[in-house]
Amino acid sequence: QVQLVESGGGLVQAGGSLRLSCAASGSIFSINVMRWYRQAPGKQRELVAAITSGGSTNYADSVKGRFTISRDNATNTVYLQMNSLKPEDTAVYYCNANIITRQRTQRPYWGQGTQVTVSS
Repeated sequence: QVQLVESGGGLVQAGGSLRLSCAASGSIFSINVMRWYRQAPGKQRELVAAITSGGSTNYADSVKGRFTISRDNATNTVYLQMNSLKPEDTAVYYCNANIITRQRTQRPYWGQGTQVTVSS
């Protein structure tokens, strides 16, 4: 089986920074796109950033210039560096990865979520 474990959330003041990590483990053959989503109370889950295995990235307009997604393919880990945080960035952040298992099955997997709270 495969699991994604996130870490790095917490409480920070506006203007501050946090770095989220998400490590995939288990019966993994390869990982295609890795993504970060977030869901604020009462709102739909939204895509924050994505990165391909080759390193191509894209971002939601609301975080461009402030957030940076990166990954370490050797350790199957994706990161989200969040700078200049704003109260509207407050949400539960989830990582997501399209994973091919050693059994050659493929599907998206989700982490458990990590809370990010930005105080004004």
